[in-house]
Amino acid sequence: MSDTMQPPFSVLFVDDDEMSRNHFARAIHKEYCVHVAQGVDEAMAMLSEYGAEIAVLVTDFRMPGRHGDDLLRQVAQEYPQIVRILVTAYADKDMLLQTVNTGDVFRILEKPLRVETVREVLQLATARYTERETRQQRLLAMDETLAFLAHELNTPLATISLFARTVESDVAEQYDPERQLAIGQAATSMLNNAQYCLTLISSFWAAVHKNGGQQSASGTGTQEVRATRLIATLLDTYPFAGSQRDWVQVDVQGDFIVHAMPNCVALVISSLLSNALRALDGTPAPSLRLEVVDTPEPEIRIRDNGPGIAPEIKARLLLDPVTTYAGSGGHGMGMIFCNRIMKSFGGCLRIESTLGAGTTVTMGFPCLRS
Repeated sequence: MSDTMQPPFSVLFVDDDEMSRNHFARAIHKEYCVHVAQGVDEAMAMLSEYGAEIAVLVTDFRMPGRHGDDLLRQVAQEYPQIVRILVTAYADKDMLLQTVNTGDVFRILEKPLRVETVREVLQLATARYTERETRQQRLLAMDETLAFLAHELNTPLATISLFARTVESDVAEQYDPERQLAIGQAATSMLNNAQYCLTLISSFWAAVHKNGGQQSASGTGTQEVRATRLIATLLDTYPFAGSQRDWVQVDVQGDFIVHAMPNCVALVISSLLSNALRALDGTPAPSLRLEVVDTPEPEIRIRDNGPGIAPEIKARLLLDPVTTYAGSGGHGMGMIFCNRIMKSFGGCLRIESTLGAGTTVTMGFPCLRS
């Protein structure tokens, strides 16, 4: 078995001439994984099997049966992420204006093909493909984040509603000082949950509004955000209740740049922090440690000394909507959304827990060191 690294991009070349197919494959096989087809139908069959990995389609125009413009239009509809290039003879140019104007083709290559020209155009095409994929991943991450944000707001708002109904029903009743204390505690909980909602909305909007105008042409932000800075900002704005802030310590063993969307990552940390603080409620000498490490892989760990999670619950946390806080508005979707957001940019979420000894949730980030 060869241990040669697989080329990062695949190219599908379509031409009814066998010599042209062989010449194209030999010319670029070191830079790209090459698939070849001799006609439109074979090309579509190839795409049905390898469409997920093919970045660029290069097709001849004049072929027996269906021409290349038919293939371009079908691929544009069924595989819009693939960058499409048309190969043609000079005499075909006037006939191809409509194909170009409809946006079905990225570039036109003239016959006979020159190797250097092909390589230059393929570099541009793969750059376009990468840009499309990056944009799509960001949209998916944003969709997950918005759903996650809705969940995070729904849980405390449900708690507010629950306590509000309790207060409302007690207003018209006669109650003793003990009952007055319970109502006061309910009002405090309502206030804390409402403040959490407002903080989330404010922080998320500020991050999106600020970063929206700072995207370069390549799609990367102009300002690097480090994990320690992200955590410090979150701790400065998080609506801690009572002495909760005193429970939290930050242990930096190695910092790293958060290459993913920082506002998404901040929401994940906020949710995990909220879960840990809730688990520590009533724990003697509560302790919550946020650890930042950069070796062997960049990670953020949220470690608490709470009651821990039962094995049967822990096994389902990242897969099913399970919760131990249904009475206070919990729906069990928080960990699922956290996991999806981390996975959307190549990261991961891991949970380690022992009953009676606490829980550690690890946010793993892709290693992008050069």
